[in-house]
Amino acid sequence: MYFTQDHENAILEYCSTDCNKEKTELYIRWIQPAFNEMVDKIVFTYKFTSLPNIDELREECKIWLTTILEKYDPNKGSKAFSYFSVITKNWFIHKVKKSAKRAKREVDYEDALREVEQEKLVTYISYDEDREKEEFWSHLWAEIESWKSIPMRENEKKVYEAIKIVLDSKEDIQIFNKKAIYLYLRELTGMNTKQIVSQLNKMRKRYKDFKQEWDDGNF
Repeated sequence: MYFTQDHENAILEYCSTDCNKEKTELYIRWIQPAFNEMVDKIVFTYKFTSLPNIDELREECKIWLTTILEKYDPNKGSKAFSYFSVITKNWFIHKVKKSAKRAKREVDYEDALREVEQEKLVTYISYDEDREKEEFWSHLWAEIESWKSIPMRENEKKVYEAIKIVLDSKEDIQIFNKKAIYLYLRELTGMNTKQIVSQLNKMRKRYKDFKQEWDDGNF
């Protein structure tokens, strides 16, 4: 528990004060140790250690975090831990992509993520990822709930309600492939697959926009 509520509170105080002395004290006592630990954990957990000059990059990232501290906005609903860990991982993934280009290899964002996931350390401690996943699902559910205010036709509303049932019961439903999901949605809605796909495409666009905002640390 290196990033506790005390560290969250210190970041909130840092962002709300104009006193440089207070900012310095908060940073030295609370924020810097948490950032140091967070960056080191992310580097070793996702094995960014394979990057050239990783020690220099690690220190560069820690310095960079101090320059964006005041950009954190708690009013967007995201905890400081989630916000800074997401953008730190994205920062290193960007370095992976740059390194790959220099080696004349094309690696897109998803490929980089898969490569990193495959190289996780055996001793990986799941606390950080579990906490991040919990916050992701919480924000996603709130996003889906907000779609209620969007005018929907009857078929779109049926698929929307069915998707909510599937997500709300995700721990209890045994679904192993995409075809099984469509069969379950057909059972819930009374619609055929073509009709369901047509309505899902509209929701995919909304989800894609949400996911981009999440990856950019805007929650």
